[in-house]
Amino acid sequence: MKNTVAVLGAGIVGVSCALELQRRGFDVTIFDRTGPGRETSYGNAGVMARSSLMPFNHPGLWSSLSKLLKNNSASFRYNPLFVAKNLPWALKFLASTRAAVFHETTAALDALIRLSATEHRRLLSEAGAAHRLRTTGWLFLYRSEEGFLGSQLSRDTFGKFGIATQALDARELAQLEPHLKPLFTRALWIQDTSSVDSPGQVVEAYARLFTARGGRVQQASIHGLRRSNTGDAWQVTDDAGTVREASRVVLALGPWTREFAKKALGLSVPMAFERGYHMHYRAAGGASLGRPVYDTGGGYVLSPMEQGLRLSTGVQLTDRAAPRNLAQLDLAEQAAREAFPLDARLDSEAWLGSRPTLPDSRPIIGECPGRAGLWLAFGHQHIGFNTGPGTAALLGSMMAGETCAFDPAPFRPSRFLG
Repeated sequence: MKNTVAVLGAGIVGVSCALELQRRGFDVTIFDRTGPGRETSYGNAGVMARSSLMPFNHPGLWSSLSKLLKNNSASFRYNPLFVAKNLPWALKFLASTRAAVFHETTAALDALIRLSATEHRRLLSEAGAAHRLRTTGWLFLYRSEEGFLGSQLSRDTFGKFGIATQALDARELAQLEPHLKPLFTRALWIQDTSSVDSPGQVVEAYARLFTARGGRVQQASIHGLRRSNTGDAWQVTDDAGTVREASRVVLALGPWTREFAKKALGLSVPMAFERGYHMHYRAAGGASLGRPVYDTGGGYVLSPMEQGLRLSTGVQLTDRAAPRNLAQLDLAEQAAREAFPLDARLDSEAWLGSRPTLPDSRPIIGECPGRAGLWLAFGHQHIGFNTGPGTAALLGSMMAGETCAFDPAPFRPSRFLG
């Protein structure tokens, strides 16, 4: 019993944690209501980028806040009622734009992303999925010189952390991506970036590796989590009333964590949700992209995927279970058609998912205060695919009582959970 672990959640974070703990000799079972990689981890741009160390709530946010509050852009939308109900979160989120918090966040995320890159490459190789990896970087596209100059803080931050980038003019961009329309005056090539052609398939490959090594994936909705009467185990109760015991639990339920933690454990997690949508398209006339591109003015990312070109929208702050609102997707598609020869939509319905975001844009990684054996790994905002394996490596070191690859203090649960 002392070596058993129940991992709640089969997204990239949960599956990565299960693999890491299994590698360290634990007997691990994953619990999830659907199959691995079918929910939040499915619908991202597939980018593993060091540039993702820049949080949305950076010091430059204030200069664009008045525009964002108009609530009419493709890059950012919000539900006023949701923000009002979550005002403490919103105020803490804005407070985290302070320089001191920003510097701590960027340093912590850089370390986590670099560790994740190493772990992703190892796992891709071991899972037989290395063929899905591209090492061509990704592009930030600017529709005006003013837009490029407005990205100075990001470029300075990339330089501070030694991230390899190259500024491109319109001619150089056309040489790199000849099928983009001549809309962009400048671009920034983030060369320290990898991407995959199907994030969901990568998570499934990792899960197959986990089961091939003797791990178990239990498809079930978890309704309860409590200490056993003897206090030496955790009891996991599924929707059928079946109770299973494990000496330790890893809570990695992504955007479902807030609701579950409150109901099952009485924990108040200060989490909001960055909803996003995606749609796949054919490229017209034999056009193609060699890497993901982020149209900073259009507010979308366009990524070459196994299923077609994936158009991913910006952020919508709203309830996790709020009704669909496709306004952002429609705006993003309009902007993307200005930039690239897109053909027909390939999906009958747009995918949507909610990214779990904590006020300082850092995940929680570590043991829950006052609840021995309950380990937490959630709150990765929109970079969960990017940082899942690094999260697992940190958590595995802490659970084994070993020295971590870097100081995990910026991710400590106690900053939000007393």
